[in-house]
Amino acid sequence: MPLSARLAHLPPTVFSEMSALALRTGALNLGQGFPDVDGPPSVVAAAQAALEAGANQYAPGIGVPALRSAIARHQQRHYGLDPDPDREVVVTTGCTEAIAAALLGLVDPGDEVVVLEPYYDSYVAMLDMCGARRRPVTLRSPDFRPDLDELRAAVTDRTKAILLNTPHNPTGTVLTREELQVVADLAIEHDVVVVTDEVYEHLVFDDARSAEGHVPIATLPGMWERTLTLSSAGKSYSFTGWKVGWATGPAPLVQAVLAAKQWLTFTSGAPLQPAVAHALDHEPDWPRALARDLQQRRDLLCAGLAAAGLTPRVPEGTYFVTTDVTHLGWADGRELCLALPERAGVVAIPTQGFYDDADAGHQLVRWAFCKQPDVIREGVRRLAAADLAR
Repeated sequence: MPLSARLAHLPPTVFSEMSALALRTGALNLGQGFPDVDGPPSVVAAAQAALEAGANQYAPGIGVPALRSAIARHQQRHYGLDPDPDREVVVTTGCTEAIAAALLGLVDPGDEVVVLEPYYDSYVAMLDMCGARRRPVTLRSPDFRPDLDELRAAVTDRTKAILLNTPHNPTGTVLTREELQVVADLAIEHDVVVVTDEVYEHLVFDDARSAEGHVPIATLPGMWERTLTLSSAGKSYSFTGWKVGWATGPAPLVQAVLAAKQWLTFTSGAPLQPAVAHALDHEPDWPRALARDLQQRRDLLCAGLAAAGLTPRVPEGTYFVTTDVTHLGWADGRELCLALPERAGVVAIPTQGFYDDADAGHQLVRWAFCKQPDVIREGVRRLAAADLAR
């Protein structure tokens, strides 16, 4: 199928559809994952200083040296990895571009890519753009853990790459070391590249930290040389609008990302890069404090959803809670979400668009708790007061 046809059949993102619904109706947006409070003031000040100092022209395509070095130090400090900032780090326009560039740089038409389902919607668009054949491994409700036998069956000698996302959006699952070891064993056995989206790497909660929390697969034996690790400052530092991300890994894989990036954005926000470097080097504890705060908001939202008759699966990380709405009698989650602004004055995100397996996702709805506590309280109050049944 020509690229134009592959792109034309993709619908508008459910995020833009539901956010437009929130704006049109004035409903509280408990769906889309953006915080309503900015990150550290010192980081904003660093961006302002960079603007005033003249960082207003093209940055190097690979990223400014200060940020690449800060990313390398971040990887060493948190995970014991030691990437060369000049060869094994590339700055991207958010993690979304990192995903796009990684897939465009590594995947050819007809290649098979194993991906955890449900998935962030850009995965589908980019795999279609590459002409790849996706092989989903479904995280099924209510526990949203990978079926390891399904995973083993999905990875074959036709597999070019495994695309991971942990901590996982939208389910909130954090893959365990044991689960990641199965992925690693399969990648080594079949000589497969792993592309891992770790944007929520620091937003892991105490109930998951007790079992090691987030483990980058690149830290497992034999995996550094075949893993591209993708992340961003957007989630960890509450600057989602800045769109400053990165990829780290062995030089040949990073070079593949850079080769694609030069035809996407070529370069990323020059004055924001030194500010993100400041965040990584001088505000290293801020993400942990954010995670503690988000855990309290998670618990507030989960309790409110339960009181409204929407039993949640308590997530181990990310911004999101998922509920099964089968008992309410709607045809699917999207039908309920379209009715929610009128019924309850609230907007949520149906997750069925994140699945190939319609049966697995059609009755699931995602809620975001990266909002102020008063917003969450008001949202769940409205839900509890509303008639949510079909």
